[in-house]
Amino acid sequence: MRVALVHDWLTGTRGGEKVLLELVRMFPSAPVFTLFHFPGSQPPEIEAAEIRTTFLQKLVSPYADYRKLLPLFFMAAETWDLSEFDLVISSSHCVAKSAKRAPGAFHLCYCHTPVRYLHDQFDDYFRNRSAAIRAAARLARAPLRAWDRATVPRVDAFLANSENVKGRIARVWGREAAVVFPPVDTEFYTPPPPGTPRSGFLVVSALAPYKRLDDAIDAANARRLPLTIAGFGPERPRLAVRAGETVRFLDTPNDEMLRDLYRASEAVLMPGEEDFGIVPLEAQACGAPVIALSLGGATETVHDGETGVLYTEPGAAGLLAALGRLRGLTLDSAALPRNAARFSRDVFRTCFRAALETARAGRHGTARDARIHRPESV
Repeated sequence: MRVALVHDWLTGTRGGEKVLLELVRMFPSAPVFTLFHFPGSQPPEIEAAEIRTTFLQKLVSPYADYRKLLPLFFMAAETWDLSEFDLVISSSHCVAKSAKRAPGAFHLCYCHTPVRYLHDQFDDYFRNRSAAIRAAARLARAPLRAWDRATVPRVDAFLANSENVKGRIARVWGREAAVVFPPVDTEFYTPPPPGTPRSGFLVVSALAPYKRLDDAIDAANARRLPLTIAGFGPERPRLAVRAGETVRFLDTPNDEMLRDLYRASEAVLMPGEEDFGIVPLEAQACGAPVIALSLGGATETVHDGETGVLYTEPGAAGLLAALGRLRGLTLDSAALPRNAARFSRDVFRTCFRAALETARAGRHGTARDARIHRPESV
């Protein structure tokens, strides 16, 4: 069976790319179709794959904000030639789900989220942009959203990365989805030796408006808390101006550096709503509790009072109150990596293969409405 993998773009390693990495390992001979690729931005196994890009490859640069070309993304997605493949697996948070399979082929979409900035997170995504950018985005939104919905039938079956995203797929696209949680490398992300000191706070995130990183910076400024922000994105210049002297930025820490950061942090902060979020699970695998806004994926990965603290009021005040609550708790250090183990790479592979088999069988009338979840215990 000839398999193709489709991913939106390859510019850095975040949660979506970690899912893609596992798919590359599962289907090592499959080429990776993507809009554009910044060489050297991916783990070696993805870099070693056959990567096929579009005309956008000649228009983008690591040194410019490629998101300004968003309307062209939808046009470029129409140019992927998948006619030679029997199975198309898309890893999508933007346009990868619109890939056109050949007649008789099967398209399984692993959906990280329906396009945030076209649907229910439009205001959050553009809230810190200029009036001109917001006006232009509103003009482009309607036709792009119509195109996004029109291409939904190209997908034979959806997998959602969380119950949260499953609900969004139903609301936005009117489709059912099975849930297969993303993989966490619990063999690499492990707790430090007993007695290792922890201090300061950590955010690992794309620097995008909907991540609400202002809240973490304002909380750190108010109490002069040591805060490290690890990530990259268009919000970096604005956030750097807002940050006080106790806040530092790390653009692209490698895996070893990131593991060290998790192991040394008092807590990992997640002040914005995430579709799922691998970061809080990597943190827990390293023994670091998580302070997260009680929305979206965090409610599925953080056990309030056991592996961290969930808070309901967005903003620096709510985050600081959660920090005070965390410092008053006595957490079972073994509970954090035990919770992360429920989302291991092995669990992902087992659930993904089962979901793929069920979805393909369902197409031929032998299975219906499959729901595949992680095991409740490991």
